[in-house]
Amino acid sequence: MKREIIVRADEKTNPAYGKPVGDQTMQELLDSGFVVINKPRGPTSHQISEYTKNIVGVETSGHSGTLDPNVTGVLAIGLNKSTKILQALLNAGKEYVCLMHVHQELSEEKIRNTCKKFIGDIMQLPPVKSAVKRELRKRTIYYLDVIEVDGKDVLFRVGCQAGTYIRKLCSDIGEKLGCGAHMQQLIRTKAASFNDKEMVSLGELADAYAVWKESSDESKLRKIVLPINSAVRHLPHIWVGDGAINPICHGAPLALPGVCKLHSHIAVGDMVALLSLKGELVCLAKAEMSSEQMQTEKNGIAATLVRVVMDENTYPRIKRS
Repeated sequence: MKREIIVRADEKTNPAYGKPVGDQTMQELLDSGFVVINKPRGPTSHQISEYTKNIVGVETSGHSGTLDPNVTGVLAIGLNKSTKILQALLNAGKEYVCLMHVHQELSEEKIRNTCKKFIGDIMQLPPVKSAVKRELRKRTIYYLDVIEVDGKDVLFRVGCQAGTYIRKLCSDIGEKLGCGAHMQQLIRTKAASFNDKEMVSLGELADAYAVWKESSDESKLRKIVLPINSAVRHLPHIWVGDGAINPICHGAPLALPGVCKLHSHIAVGDMVALLSLKGELVCLAKAEMSSEQMQTEKNGIAATLVRVVMDENTYPRIKRS
């Protein structure tokens, strides 16, 4: 779904406060950015987060959703301040490329047609070894594209709701085929707005960090450490005026007069990203009005806060006469 930007109030931002996205120093990026690691086989997601933290010398880190030790691919690591918004990634959609092995040679047509039947809402029972209660739950498969069938090996790409177990999906497909199947290899290629084109190895991160420390050449490291806004690219945005920012940072909900611009297709209850007019991420919030209501109403609460990111008093409190 393509979102349009709707202008509600043509306000200007004061250049004396805040900082446009892209103008952060390297140290500021490290204090609030994300690194997309190509997780190798073996270590846990928590271990990769710890390795990343130690490489770049930050105090805290966190990851965007657990990958099994034998699964590789996209693992977004939040550094310091960015750990505050990891919840926006945990529940976002994921994409995987999976090599499935079916237990009997079947026609490619049968395999493709059976896989198509799993697109949409499915009921899934988590595996015995899982982090959640083992009971049937509904999950959504957004797409499942068979890339190649080579004998008993089936390579497919799947986009799915967070919390979908691909190992169990393979088992269920095998049951539907009537011969059984299992997951042979799995790579995560997307998590929320992060993708495999942005990921680097721990070694590449360590090398880029060492070059920066030794020579002040930040060119390689700046390509690797992504700004915090990269984590909310998948969310609808609401841009707020300078005068609304400090109250939000002190915990006040976003009142409609503070809304300057907004994305179309926002529904009540959606998670949204509130941005300054310079593009800085102020907080995550829950929409209390739809895009249509924000355009037509004059007063009311547009969004309630979920997680504030920006420091208090980054923008001054506006004194009303």
